[in-house]
This record gives sequence, C-alpha cells and structure tokens, in this order.
Amino acid sequence: MRRLKVDIRVPVGRSLPELAAFAALAEAAGFDGVGVPDHHHTGRDAYLVLGAMAASTSRINLYPATSNVVTRHPLVSAALANSLDELAPGRCFLTVAPGFLSVEKAGEPQARRARLRDVLLALRALLSTGAATLDGHDLELFHRPAAGSKVMLLASGPRLLELAGEAADGVLMMVGLNPAGVQAARACVRRGAALAGRDPHSLEEILIVPFGLGSQRETRAWPQGWFRPGHPWLRYPSDSNLRWLAHAGIDIPSDYSPADVSDDVADRVLDAFGAFGSAEQCAQRLLRAREEVGLSHAFLFPAHSWDTTYELPHAEVEAFGSVVGPALRAAGH
Repeated sequence: MRRLKVDIRVPVGRSLPELAAFAALAEAAGFDGVGVPDHHHTGRDAYLVLGAMAASTSRINLYPATSNVVTRHPLVSAALANSLDELAPGRCFLTVAPGFLSVEKAGEPQARRARLRDVLLALRALLSTGAATLDGHDLELFHRPAAGSKVMLLASGPRLLELAGEAADGVLMMVGLNPAGVQAARACVRRGAALAGRDPHSLEEILIVPFGLGSQRETRAWPQGWFRPGHPWLRYPSDSNLRWLAHAGIDIPSDYSPADVSDDVADRVLDAFGAFGSAEQCAQRLLRAREEVGLSHAFLFPAHSWDTTYELPHAEVEAFGSVVGPALRAAGH
C-alpha cells in the first residue's frame, strides 16, 4: 500500500513573513504539503504567500486551495504556476474551482460548468505545451515548468466530479470518508473520464478531510452549529455534503436546522465526514480510511466557522507533529 500523504490548509490570516514561518513549522511537523486559500479580500495574495513559503521550505508541496477561474485569467494563473515552480521546482501545482468567497466578495457569480471546462483545458495546455485557445483567442506561455504542472479541480457535487474526470489532471474532492459516499463520488469521476476517453487511473485524487480536535461535546458543536448566520456548517462550502452523508445512511434535509441534529446523528456525521476527536482518534480515523477507501492523499481541512476562518491551525500542526504523524508512520503509512 502506498504511503499516505497528508497536507493541511493554511489560511492567509497573518502577514506573509509569519505565514512563511508557519509553512516551515508544517514541514517540520511532517506534513507533505500546504494549501493556501486564494482570498483576495484579505489583502494578501495567495501566490505571493506561496512564493514566501517556497523560500522557507525545501520539501513540501505548495498550492492554492483553491483559485477561482473568474477573477484570475488562465494566462495569469499559468504564469503564476510557472513562477512558483521556478522558486520550488516540482513542488507546486494548481487547484481551481468555480469560486466561493473570492467571487462573492468581488460581486461576481460563480463560473458555470462550461466555462470551467474551457479554462481547465486551456490551463493544462498552457502548462504542458505552452499554447492554448480560449474564447477564440490564441494564448501563449513562453516559460513553463520543465515537467509540466498538474491542474486539479476542486469538486464536491456530481457534475463537477464528472468534469474533473473529463478535463482535469485530478480531483481535490470533499465527499467525506464513508466508503459508500467515496465509491459514489469516484463513480462520477470515472463517468467523466469515460466521456472523454481517458483512463481514470491516470487521474490524481486528493480527499479533503475535515479535521477537528476536541472532546465529544466540542466536536459535536460543528454539525450542530452554523458556519455563519443563515448558513449551517454542514452545508459549507456546498449542499453536496448532505448528498454524500445520505450515501452513508444519514439523511439530513437541505432545510434542516442545526439545533435539530441530535447527539447520535452528530456523532455519525462526524465519523462519516472526517477526522474528529483527540489526536489519537484522528490518527486512527485516517488509518481506517486508508483501509476502507484506499485513502492515499489527504488534505486536512481544519474545522472552523466564519469567525475563525483565518486563524492559523497551530493546534492541528502540533497534534500532527507529536501524535498523528508518528501514529501513521508507526502503522507503516
């Protein structure tokens, strides 16, 4: 069985020098990668953050998690990907999505599926051959990574999972860890690959794993609470979370109130959705996912609310370095 790779989300909640130093802490703790949200409204550019992190690290992968295709033209994104590769050769790649907070803050709608497909194909062509066509216009990229650079699609719903199989180099998917849900999601990716005549085994897969440290009472507060007013935590960032929970036998209506989630349902949700509890429990959940769904690459997504969106995950990095990482290595990950 392949070694289990583990990355972590690091938000742009501090100054660039502090974020660069934090990436070094994540590397020292044993993480394999750091993904940085591309949130323009913070006043900090994700790619400058990643460039600073490249200078402070030597081993871990670095990538935006995630860039939208509305506020960044694909030629700009491709140039940024090449620039990062020059700073950290072979350690950087792109992940893109229709857009959430950044496009919301810019007053723009999310990208439609057809547009996302066109941009994915253009990005992959620019980063491999240096030439692409978009909207009837020929694009050219003079310099690009020597080995190319993969372009992953963030997907949580069936249609975007299919698109990942059709047009991306891989998928960063948030579908939980329950075997039935993961199997259904992978079927969507395979369907998209079949439509394009592609081998689904050639696609890279990263599973987003919500990660919450705390007691049973503390972790239950996530499914029983709100991400922000009017937006339940279980519907962040997408209502698709409820679809994959249904595959796990947990039926929660889209108009549910967090106050109606019982303790028993909350516990079942947490087990199906990610890794929650003590550091030891989180390590065991990742190891169980490796056995049950073949988890090979996890992107830890520290549980948070709108009020804590930009807090750095100090506790999570410390727990990984002292408990989770050693437990994975001891199990021969």
